[in-house]
Amino acid sequence: GRVAQLARANINALLDSAEDPELMLDQMVRDYTSNIAEAEQAIAQTIGNLRMLEEDYAEDQQAAVEWGRKALAASQKADEFRAGGNVGDAEKFDHLAKVALGRQMSAENEARSAEPNIAAQREVVEKLKSGLQAMKDKLGQLTSKRDELIAMMSSPLAPGSRVPR
Repeated sequence: GRVAQLARANINALLDSAEDPELMLDQMVRDYTSNIAEAEQAIAQTIGNLRMLEEDYAEDQQAAVEWGRKALAASQKADEFRAGGNVGDAEKFDHLAKVALGRQMSAENEARSAEPNIAAQREVVEKLKSGLQAMKDKLGQLTSKRDELIAMMSSPLAPGSRVPR
C-alpha cells in the first residue's frame, strides 16, 4: 500500500510544499529502495513456494506412473497364476493390482488438484515481477528528479542556490 501511495504521489507538488526538497527526495529514494528489497524478498519466497508445489506435483505424477506399473505387473502375475490353475495366488495378485490401481488414481487426483494452485502461484509470481519492475522504474524517476533538483540548486543562477556567488 505504501508503495502504491508513493507511486501515485505528485512529486512536483511535494517538492513545492517541502522545505528541503532534496532531503525529501533522498528519503523517498531510500524508502523506495527499501520497498524494492522487501518486494524482491517476497518474490523469492513466492518463487520458492511455487518450486515446492511443482516438485510435489512431479512426485505425484511419478507416483501415479509407478503405481500403474505395479498394478500392471500384479495383474499380469495374476493372469499367469490363473493360467497355471492356481486360483488362490491369482486372487491375491488381483487384490494387489486393485490396491495399486487405487493408489495410482489417488496420486493422479493429487496431481490434478495441484494444477490450479500451481497456475495461480505462477500468476502471482508474474504480477509481483511486473510490480517490482514498476517500482524500479519509479525509483529511476525519483533518482533522476533528485539529481535534477541537486543540479538546479547547485547552479549559480538558481534562486536560493547553495553555491556562493
